[in-house]
Amino acid sequence: MALPTITGVGRLTADPELRFTSATKAVVSVSLAFNSRRLNRQTQEWEDGDVLFVRGTAWERLAENIAETLAKGMEVLVTGELRTERWEKDGQKHERTALMIRSIGPSLAFATAQVSKVTVGGSGAQSGGQGRAQGAQGGAQYSRPQQPPQDDPWATGNNEPPF
Repeated sequence: MALPTITGVGRLTADPELRFTSATKAVVSVSLAFNSRRLNRQTQEWEDGDVLFVRGTAWERLAENIAETLAKGMEVLVTGELRTERWEKDGQKHERTALMIRSIGPSLAFATAQVSKVTVGGSGAQSGGQGRAQGAQGGAQYSRPQQPPQDDPWATGNNEPPF
């Protein structure tokens, strides 16, 4: 049976934590909060409802892109599979719901973003000039590569799609 897949809008409650395994694979952990917020029509004020806190994990290039792009406080659109993590510490068994992230990006509801394609060199290293997001509330800001790749059909300055 497949794990349940969810897509939702959440907010990062901390900066992403990037680590590398002993086999040099990148892995990132992000803490996400999903809440039900609604407008109270009588008071005309927003009220927070229940909150679901979930720890998300992503691997390899996606992990590195998350660490370079996202920051605490940013609203994100995320898709992934829910799973249960189990571990034992000091003789006590613990478990929590976790999210294996398949896709994540800044929500454009209250922010703007400039996207630059990440290219992978022959050694497996990334390039593309992405910089860390500047501020949680001000929206995501990325640095763009100086020159687009020569095979990039969108780099012609023509606003027509290449198909």
